[in-house]
Amino acid sequence: MNVKTATKPRLSFWQIWNMSFGFLGIQFGFALQGGFMSRIFQTLGADKDNIPLLWVAAPLTGLIVQPIIGYLSDHTWHPRWGRRRPFFFIGAVLSSLALLVVPHSSALWVAAGLLWIMDASINISMEPFRALVADKLPESQRSYGFVTQTLIIGIGTWIASNLPWMVSQLGVSDAAPEGVVPMSVKVAFAIGAFVFLASILYTIFTTTEYPPEDMEEFERQKKNKNQFLIDIIENIGNIPTTMKKLGLIQFFSWFAFFTMWSLANPGLTEHVFNAPIPDKSLFNMNNPTSAQAFTEANTAFQKASNEVGRYMGVYGLSSMAFALLLTFYTAKRRINRKFVHMASLILGGIGFISMYFVPSPNWLILSFTLVGFAWGSILSMPYAMLSSSVDPNKMGVIMGIFNMFIVIPQVIAAIGGVNFAYKLIGPGTINAMVVAGISLIIAGFCNLLIVNKDAITYNPSRD
Repeated sequence: MNVKTATKPRLSFWQIWNMSFGFLGIQFGFALQGGFMSRIFQTLGADKDNIPLLWVAAPLTGLIVQPIIGYLSDHTWHPRWGRRRPFFFIGAVLSSLALLVVPHSSALWVAAGLLWIMDASINISMEPFRALVADKLPESQRSYGFVTQTLIIGIGTWIASNLPWMVSQLGVSDAAPEGVVPMSVKVAFAIGAFVFLASILYTIFTTTEYPPEDMEEFERQKKNKNQFLIDIIENIGNIPTTMKKLGLIQFFSWFAFFTMWSLANPGLTEHVFNAPIPDKSLFNMNNPTSAQAFTEANTAFQKASNEVGRYMGVYGLSSMAFALLLTFYTAKRRINRKFVHMASLILGGIGFISMYFVPSPNWLILSFTLVGFAWGSILSMPYAMLSSSVDPNKMGVIMGIFNMFIVIPQVIAAIGGVNFAYKLIGPGTINAMVVAGISLIIAGFCNLLIVNKDAITYNPSRD
C-alpha cells in the first residue's frame, strides 16, 4: 500500500524508538572514534599539531559517501527489505569489522587508514537513518522523531565514552609498551563493534518502510542510470535558501565539534590533568630508573585519557536529558526550532570556553553538560528544520548533500584551520577549546538568519 506524504499515520513512541534504535550502534562507533582516535594516534607517536590532519580522511569520506548513499537509497526498493535498511546492514557489517581492527594498528599510517574505512562505513549506515525519519513520519512528528534519535545518540555517546574506563575498572590493564594501544581500549572497541551490529539488526527486523508513492515513476527513474551524477550536481546547484542558511550554522557548529574530537585529549590531559604524553627523547631508556619513569608517565597519560573520555561522555548524558525533555514536549506541542537551537549552541559555546578556566577536573562535568545541550540540538533541530523545507521524494540525496555543510568545516579544521585559530590565542592546546566555544556561539547567532516559517515550526495544515 502506497502512503502519500500528507496521509502518513502518526506513529507511537515505541515505533519511533524501534526505527531509531540503530543509532545506538552508530553513536557507539562515532563516540569511540571521536573520544579515542586522537589517543590512539598519540600512542602511536603522532605530534599533537599533526592530529587534526590525521583526521582529515574522516570528513572527506563523508563529503563523498553521504550524497552517493543518499541518492542510491532514494532509488532503492525491495519488497521485503525496503529502501534504507539494506544500507543500514552493509554499513553495520563494515563498521563493526573496522572497530575490531583499529585499536590493533601497528603504525600511525595504519590507524589513519582504518579511520578512513571506519568513517566511510559508519556514514553508509548513518545517512539513511536521517532520511528514514522523514520517510516514515508526518510533518507534525518530525521534531519528535529527530529528538528521539538524539535521545538514543545521547545514550550511546555516554556509554561508549565511558567504555575504556569501565573496562579498566574491571581489571583490564591501561598499561602498555610504547607504541601499543592498551588492552582496555581494545576491549572497549570490540564491545562497540558488537553493539553496532546488534542495534542495527534490531531496527532492521522491527521496522517496515513505505514503498514509493508512484512505483511506475520510481522504476522509470531507477532505470535511467545516466542521471546519477547529473541529479546529484543539479540538487547541489538548486540548494534551497533555508538549507544554505542552515549550512552556515552547521559550518561553525561542526568546526567546533571537530576541534573537540581531535584536540580535547591532548588539551585536557595537559592543561587539566597535568599528564601529557611523555616525550621519549627526554628519557634514557637504557637506565632502569629513567625507563620506569617513562612507563609511569605513559600510564598516567593513558589513565588521564580514560578520564577525558569519561568526562566527554557527560555531553552524551546531558544531550540525552535534553532530548528526553524535548521528546515529551514535542509529542504534544510545537516548539520554535530556531530559538531552541540558538540558545543551545550558545550554552555549548560557554561550556567549551569554561574548560580553560576549570580549577579541577571535576568541573569538566559542568563544561561538558553545557556542550551536551548544543550536541543534542545539533543532532535534531537542523534536520527537523531542513525536512520541512525540501521535496520529500529527494529526502535521501538532500540529507546527503546537507552533510556537505558538516564535512567542509571539518576538512578546513583538519588541514590547518584549527591549529592556526588556536595559536592566535596562545601556544597551549587547551586554547583549541576556546576556539571551539567562540565558533559555537557564532553558530548560535546565525540562527537569526532563518525566516522560513515552515522550518521554524511545523504547519499543521501540511499534515
